[in-house]
Amino acid sequence: MSELAFDMIELNKAFATKEEAIRYCGRKLVEAGCVEEPYIDAMVERDAMLSVYMGNFIAIPHGTDEAKAFVKKSGICVIQVPDGVNFGTEQEEKIATVLFGIAGVGEEHLQLVQQIALYCSDMDNVVQLADALSKEEVTHNLAIA
Repeated sequence: MSELAFDMIELNKAFATKEEAIRYCGRKLVEAGCVEEPYIDAMVERDAMLSVYMGNFIAIPHGTDEAKAFVKKSGICVIQVPDGVNFGTEQEEKIATVLFGIAGVGEEHLQLVQQIALYCSDMDNVVQLADALSKEEVTHNLAIA
């Protein structure tokens, strides 16, 4: 995977709901020419079927298997949410402070999820992304190859 483009990184975002956060990630992927518009709804649908929250303050919004038809090219966006957004319920909070919106062509989809999950299994990496003050810091710290 090539280096993450600066326009696919957003710092200091805030969202009232997880759906708002997921749709924001989807919009970034649409704007980058990675996916077609219907992919955004499929991202929300995917989270309703099985939470995209991965633990360690990370969420990986992505579309359903059926939505692969809307993927034009593989892409990833990284959205920093310092105050967090709840991907759980009022009873069981699952706060995400870093969102990775992804779309993958064919098997690249699974590879992206695996690479992000592996990278974020180290809490130090998550903290560096959550605390980054510039897009340069994000690309420097994000060693997903």
